[in-house]
Amino acid sequence: MKASTDRILTTHVGSMPRPESIKSLLRARLAGEAVDDAQLSARAAEAVAEAVRQQARVGLDVVSDGEMGKTSFLAYADDRLTGFAPIGAGDPGLPSSNAGGSWARRIDTRREWRAFRDYYEDYLPRAMPPSAPPTVCRGPISYKGHELLRRDLDAFKAALRGVEVQDAFVPAIAPAMVGRGQNQHYKTEEEYVVAIAEALRVEYKAIVDAGFILQIDDPGLGETWDMMIPAPSLEEYRRIQSRNIDALNHALAGIPEDRVRYHLCWGSWQGPHVHDLGLRDVIDLMLRVKAQAYSVEAATPRHSYEWRVWEDVKLPDGKLLIPGVIAHTTAVVEHPETVAERITSFARLVGRERVIAGVDCGFAQGALYQRQHPSVMWAKFEALVAGARLVSERLWRR
Repeated sequence: MKASTDRILTTHVGSMPRPESIKSLLRARLAGEAVDDAQLSARAAEAVAEAVRQQARVGLDVVSDGEMGKTSFLAYADDRLTGFAPIGAGDPGLPSSNAGGSWARRIDTRREWRAFRDYYEDYLPRAMPPSAPPTVCRGPISYKGHELLRRDLDAFKAALRGVEVQDAFVPAIAPAMVGRGQNQHYKTEEEYVVAIAEALRVEYKAIVDAGFILQIDDPGLGETWDMMIPAPSLEEYRRIQSRNIDALNHALAGIPEDRVRYHLCWGSWQGPHVHDLGLRDVIDLMLRVKAQAYSVEAATPRHSYEWRVWEDVKLPDGKLLIPGVIAHTTAVVEHPETVAERITSFARLVGRERVIAGVDCGFAQGALYQRQHPSVMWAKFEALVAGARLVSERLWRR
């Protein structure tokens, strides 16, 4: 993995708004309609090529495929894992996620949403529509998405030809984010999470074997706290998350750490977030993940003070930090000086060579909705790059 050896490198979290040509097909697939896979694959390849060109144009150093071929952050796993089936009318309860159920029931799945019910009754239907019919696990889990993954990786490789960037990464979901509360087959939650990890290991290894950096997307380390009703003790919560980290590391076994980066956030929706845990509550668990780099949400108003955590916590030797220095939750474009100031705070504490400037979270959540208009996203990326250039001049050339 490239480090910031002579200047601050820049990257983002991966997901980008899909063009309408892709969204229409992905929406149809989510609705259960027949979709021409060849047509979807061709349109996705075109969208990936354009996304890569645009990322290189604005000056991003470590780029993604925009996750153009995925239906959504969560639902794409349903296409790639066996064992899951649509929930039936007689099944006891809906899974505690945002993928289905009445609005009242969805709001009741988070303490945050309950506390701001009036806000979320207005916000959720517009900004977070159900991304897929809810499913439950009724059988053994294994990986079946080989062809879908191959198409994604081939399209990304083709898009990168002739484009000058430092590196490229592909996001993949963490085991504990898949099928939360949906186990109706395995005897214990431990067996269930390990089975998911075993299946996802196939995807993780294929991404790295194809020459890409693997990014593990794991907002669950932080945001699952808000989904546990009643609230557990912090000790109990950390025990559960420690089990999840063990399962993730099991899936990463044999993959070089310098080809892995890990992303932590507190959920990408735009809301108060007053029930978020602090980074300090889980940072030791995050640093147990067998990855070289850690991408952490740090620009949102709720967590922007947490650069101070690194005054007391030592980033382990050989590791890199990718702090979010621009936010996906506001359309206000950060001034390059604001970006530079944020980068400087981290560089002062962990070392300039160990910081890659990043983004809090993805700008899209699949085919159905986006966090910001694409024009805003590109303006924010430009500010990110400009801020990194400013701070590079100050840190290296004075």
